[in-house]
Amino acid sequence: MTEIVDEAKLEALAGKVIGDVASALSLLMSYIGDQSGVYDALDGAGALTVDELATKTGLNPKYLLQWLGSNAAAGYVTHHADDERFSLSPEQALIFAREGQPACMQGFFQAVVSQYETHDKAVETFKSGAGRPWGDHSDCCFCGTDRFFRPGYAANLIDNWIPALDGVEAKLKAGAKVADIGCGHGSSTLLMAEAYPNSTIIGIDFHAPSIDEARGKAKQAGLNNVEFQVASAQDFDGADFDFACIFDALHDMGDPVGAAAHIKQALGIDGTFMLVEPLAGDRMSENLHPLGQIYYAFSTTVCTPTSLAQDVGLGLGAQAGQKRLTEVLHEAGFANVSRAAETPTNMVLEVTA
Repeated sequence: MTEIVDEAKLEALAGKVIGDVASALSLLMSYIGDQSGVYDALDGAGALTVDELATKTGLNPKYLLQWLGSNAAAGYVTHHADDERFSLSPEQALIFAREGQPACMQGFFQAVVSQYETHDKAVETFKSGAGRPWGDHSDCCFCGTDRFFRPGYAANLIDNWIPALDGVEAKLKAGAKVADIGCGHGSSTLLMAEAYPNSTIIGIDFHAPSIDEARGKAKQAGLNNVEFQVASAQDFDGADFDFACIFDALHDMGDPVGAAAHIKQALGIDGTFMLVEPLAGDRMSENLHPLGQIYYAFSTTVCTPTSLAQDVGLGLGAQAGQKRLTEVLHEAGFANVSRAAETPTNMVLEVTA
């Protein structure tokens, strides 16, 4: 049978792929600019020549010239052709230079770079069908994940997500016992500890190096109402919690039903479980857009392998959708699941007995 190629479709697809290759390299260039301080040097400095930027950063002007050319072509820095100077617009500065701002994408870039850093293991895992433990990834992955999610939590957790839950904010202000499960480096834990000094916030994660990092951050922040423990979501210590939460981590768990069941058992009377998960529709066709493309990709190399490396290995994936998550929560014994809030990247589910 003769295969008929539509030349117009071929040309369009090839053009898209060229754009994707350019974007992939632009992320690497952005990461280099972040780690070497170039964006910080440009931020607020006005328009600089290559030599002026080299003097300010101490970097080789020949490297800077090539880097600036790539960034200018990507639209990541502004090129002033009349005098061959370069600058950051306010919008560019927010995305590439302003650490901690919700618009800053550097944590996202760092997480992507981490996947290329250990690409050989990703290929091996994919081909084998076996799991890959969370701790098998590079430190760049852990730091990038925390760095990416932290600004979104800072912008939404205290001001929007918790107030959207029935009666939870009042409990936290008065003094409550809170379990932050799968806390990673502790960004969400510390945000709650700082906002609700009368409450005790316990951060829980099965990755000991991440808990070490979280404890260091808590000590640096001088917070005395926060505790951390190394444990899984299925066996952490404690009971009579007023509030429990998981941020972007349930889908990574091998046994999310068992995890949710243990959380239900650990909650006190009238306790609330807040589940924050990546925003997704219930069918794949609803998720075939750039954000879904990103989530499915990370799910291929990180989320699903992490789940398959644990007992049960359910492998929910990062685009499970509210319907599938609700099924998991009902199987765990929770009766009530509703969407309390959402952002362009996350959905927030309020879960009660």
